[in-house]
Amino acid sequence: MSPKVFFIGLGNMGRGMVKNLAEKGKFDGPLAIYNRSKQRAVDLSAKLAPGKTEVADSIEAGVAKADLTFMCLANDQAVTQTVNAMVKVDIKGKLIVDCSTIHPDTQGPLAELITSKGAEFVACPVFGAPPLADAGMLIPVPAGPKAAVDKVKPYLEGVMARAVIDMSDEPYRKAATLKLLGNTFIFNMIEQVAEGHVFAEKSGLGTEYSHKFVELMMPGVYAAYSNRMLTGDYWKREEPLFQVDLARKDASHARKIAQDSGVVMANLETADAHLAKIQQHTKNGDVAGIYGAVRQENGLKYENDA
Repeated sequence: MSPKVFFIGLGNMGRGMVKNLAEKGKFDGPLAIYNRSKQRAVDLSAKLAPGKTEVADSIEAGVAKADLTFMCLANDQAVTQTVNAMVKVDIKGKLIVDCSTIHPDTQGPLAELITSKGAEFVACPVFGAPPLADAGMLIPVPAGPKAAVDKVKPYLEGVMARAVIDMSDEPYRKAATLKLLGNTFIFNMIEQVAEGHVFAEKSGLGTEYSHKFVELMMPGVYAAYSNRMLTGDYWKREEPLFQVDLARKDASHARKIAQDSGVVMANLETADAHLAKIQQHTKNGDVAGIYGAVRQENGLKYENDA
């Protein structure tokens, strides 16, 4: 028998994940969805095929009806508040899956709270930008008891994801730690591309050649960020693909784990300093704005002339 499924959190990532779940997932009845600002859930439901989704009135109401609940939320506080709401109802026998990016020390106690109520829990952070979420091309990292992970897998590869980093029977914290480490790779990549383009512009080489090098030698995500920088997308877009406040949250979590492990992450410190400059420059900046911060640092305008 197919389970009833509920999804909490309709931010940039959650909306794409819901779209693919609704279109490709196999479950009993419509996919229930919830967002703190209800209108976002209403609007998303209206955009999807009739009968594929329904808007839950509250977290408690949605969880009470569901066998399987996904959540993808902005930060540790939001996840904590959501879990505290979940456990107000009987969750015995249910499966809770957290796709958020949070600190392992936050996730551990929340997992214990959920399982102490007789429910199963899977930590399942996801790699990929919002366009990949929309395309069903994410890379999730499910961790926890294999029996629970196996119940989640039918909704991952081929539905929301193109591949899975399977951490079955590994501690929950390993998935959270890998997600934070992976995001430091992203920050460092953006930093390198940004510095390279500023070097190319100021040395007289020309960014058309530095971009062509990136396109040919490092296609994919490197080239995508390079293009976002040179086209001015990093300062023109109204809704960030990766909001700078969330990026700094992730950088802070990664730094804490590194410090506790006796690891110095000098590249992360450089990138985070530039993320802080984005926050100073704009209220709703994107991580690609590291390019603008590096430009300013080197005597150029934050906004390019694209």
